Amino acid sequence: MKQTIAVLGPGSWGTALAQVLAENGHDVRIWGNNEAQIDEINTYHTNRHYLPDLTIPSSIRGEKELEVAIDGADAILFVVPTKAIRIVAQEFVAKVKNKPLIIHASKGLEQDSHKRISEVLCEEIPADKRRGLVVLSGPSHAEEVAVHDITTITAASEAVEDATYVQSLFMNDYFRIYTNTDVIGVEMGAALKNIIAIGAGAIHGLGFGDDAKAAIMTRGLAEISRLGVAMGADPLTFIGLSGVGDLIVTCTSVHSRNWRAGNLLGKGHNLQEVLDNMGMIVEGVSTTKAAIELAHQVNVEMPITETIYSVLYEGKDIKTAAKDIMLRDGKVENEFSIS
Repeated sequence: MKQTIAVLGPGSWGTALAQVLAENGHDVRIWGNNEAQIDEINTYHTNRHYLPDLTIPSSIRGEKELEVAIDGADAILFVVPTKAIRIVAQEFVAKVKNKPLIIHASKGLEQDSHKRISEVLCEEIPADKRRGLVVLSGPSHAEEVAVHDITTITAASEAVEDATYVQSLFMNDYFRIYTNTDVIGVEMGAALKNIIAIGAGAIHGLGFGDDAKAAIMTRGLAEISRLGVAMGADPLTFIGLSGVGDLIVTCTSVHSRNWRAGNLLGKGHNLQEVLDNMGMIVEGVSTTKAAIELAHQVNVEMPITETIYSVLYEGKDIKTAAKDIMLRDGKVENEFSIS
């Protein structure tokens, strides 16, 4: 059935997801607070800053007013940066008149509170303003979805019927959705892989080879799983699409802004130079700080994340940091046993 979907956030991922929905026959509105960007979407059907080669379906309507964008929508898709989630959710609550399904496709942990995005959304959007909440996450790059490369991701919700509804919205011959009920695991995997991607990019920038890249991804997955399980996630989630799948694509692709940021760090640039060069938010930088604080809070060891934190926030020399982590005391590899 044709549904009305409001996409909040006209960045690369929001635009690509809006395209999928429009091509599936849904009525799609995309909201943003950059008037020039919305005018470009409506007039030229492009979003050159984020996806310069994409022609956006003309059926997608850009909206400058949130109230207009969400009016009568069956579902609201949040695709704004983590730091903006709470503010946009508050604005949404003040203006929504019906009870839509809430979906989010953002990846990160809120600073200070260390909360997952679904926790923030549930705090800010009362039950009488929403009919459920679904997390959309997995190995995906907007640049590839936009050109119909085959992509598979996960829709996670405690309510199976809500996850299945989102699955039906997005599924087509190039975009496949699986369902999952482990919201904690899916969100933790989505957030923490960005930290490891910074490290993987740094490994490349430093000139190390495939052995080192395999090592940081594998041991990075161990850290993600360790903290995720401590927060209540199912360890098996981390060998799925939102775990190892998202980790692989983010740690190996030049499309990944976190990988690109790490690569620049490895080549000797400081953090401010890197962020100025990127021109877009690098979620892994803020997530590193939130993850370390959370890990200390729950007494979970995360040596790779600690090392990346020391480079980002304490100014440690990146070559020294790489050497120091290799000289740590020996450890046992396997941490979880499934009986």
